[in-house]
Amino acid sequence: MDKVLYIKASPRGSASKSNAIADAYLAALRERKPDIVVDTIDLSTEVLPEFDGDKVAAKLAILTGQTHQGRDKTVWDEVAAIADRFIAADRYLLAVPMWNNGIPYRLKHYIDVIHQPGMLWGLDPKTGYFGLLKNKKAVLTLTSGAFGPSMPSPAFGIDHHSTYLRDWLNQAGVTDIEEIRFQPTLLNADPEGAFAAAVADAVRLAGRD
Repeated sequence: MDKVLYIKASPRGSASKSNAIADAYLAALRERKPDIVVDTIDLSTEVLPEFDGDKVAAKLAILTGQTHQGRDKTVWDEVAAIADRFIAADRYLLAVPMWNNGIPYRLKHYIDVIHQPGMLWGLDPKTGYFGLLKNKKAVLTLTSGAFGPSMPSPAFGIDHHSTYLRDWLNQAGVTDIEEIRFQPTLLNADPEGAFAAAVADAVRLAGRD
């Protein structure tokens, strides 16, 4: 059974265009695969632990081959419980607006919690990082106010948005990644038409996924 983890990075709820495009993709996917299981994380309401000094110490223990004991084990179990929810999915649907050329801070917080050695990645001292996730897919629905692939950069923004998400997923072992863009949303001569085109792209992608 196909399990989808749907991550909403915007705090705007039903007003979010990145969410709306992702919803269209998911609705079309459900039509093709009615038995899919969808797990939704709305990062605007999700309670995430601080990645504090105790968790950093537990992470360093993993990297240096030490065994977790006492407080280190307790905090690492907390991280593992959140990461396991991510690892359990077969595919990822991420609805992500651009904030300040990058991603919303709540999504960065989530990534910093789950992107851990022995969970999403490993490190070989000779060859470098390698991903631990296998046979996963990801779909990114991306929006931005002024930035767009055809807009002059850096005058209208720089894409540290999709590039960051791709680099993160690649390091975790996810290389099958599709993007659906509605960019720009504000500096757009036909925002309604561009949004409708993005929704149509989402439906088409779901039709072949």
